[in-house]
Amino acid sequence: MRMPLRDRIALAVALPAPLVVALALVPFRTHMTSANLALILVVIIVAVAALGSRAAGVLAALSAAAWFDFFLTRPYQRFTISHGDDITTTLLLLAVGVAVSQLAAHARTLKLVTVTDAAHLARIHETASMVQAGASPYAVVDQVRQQLVEILGLRGCRFEHGMLLGRHPRLEQDGMLTAAARAHWDLDKDGWPGEEIELRASVGGRYLGRFMMRPEPGTPPPPLQARLVAVSLADRVGAALDTAGPVLDR
Repeated sequence: MRMPLRDRIALAVALPAPLVVALALVPFRTHMTSANLALILVVIIVAVAALGSRAAGVLAALSAAAWFDFFLTRPYQRFTISHGDDITTTLLLLAVGVAVSQLAAHARTLKLVTVTDAAHLARIHETASMVQAGASPYAVVDQVRQQLVEILGLRGCRFEHGMLLGRHPRLEQDGMLTAAARAHWDLDKDGWPGEEIELRASVGGRYLGRFMMRPEPGTPPPPLQARLVAVSLADRVGAALDTAGPVLDR
C-alpha cells in the first residue's frame, strides 16, 4: 500500500530539518545554554512527528541528537562531547524526541479511529433510517452493496436473494471468517481467501439473502471493527427484506 503524502513529506524532512535548524543556531551557541538549544530542536521533532508517522519522529530525534552534538556542544564540528552536562542533554534530547514521536503517533491513531468510527456510525444510521422510512428494498440493497465495497475494500459485490448454493467462506456475525476447507481461518494472519465470500442477510435467524463479496487481490483484510459494521449493514438489509417482501435477484 502506498504511503500517504504527509508521511512521505515527514520522512523526507526528518533528517535535514534538524540539520538546518542546528546550523541556524550556530551563531547563538555561545549565548544560549545547551538546554535551551536542545528545546528548540525538540520543537522540530514534535513538528515532524505530528506531520508524519512514528518512524519520521524517531528519525528526526536521531538527527537532532547527532547535529546537536556536532554543532552545538564542545568541541564543535566533532561527534565528541567533553562536558557531562552536554552528554546528559543529548541523551535527554534523544529520549524526549522518541517519546514525543510515540505520543504524536498515538494521538494521530486516536484521531483516525474517531473519524473512522463516526463514518461507520453514519453509514449504519443512514441505512437504518432508509429501512425505517420504508425505502425500496432495491435501494437498501444497492446502498449496502456500495458501502460494503468501500468499508471492506472489495473488488466487487453482488446480492443473491433466497439462494444458498455452494459452500463459500462466510463472514460471521462476530466478524470472523469460516470456511469449509479449514476448521479455523485467521483473517488477520491468513488474509482473504481467494474466492467469493458470503455475508448473509437475515432477521430472527431466518435467512433472506446474501452478499457475495470479491476481495481485492493482494490487499489485507480490514480490521475487525470494519467487518462488524459490514455485518450490521447486512442485518439492516435483512430487516428491509423482511418488511417489504421478496427482492428479485439483480
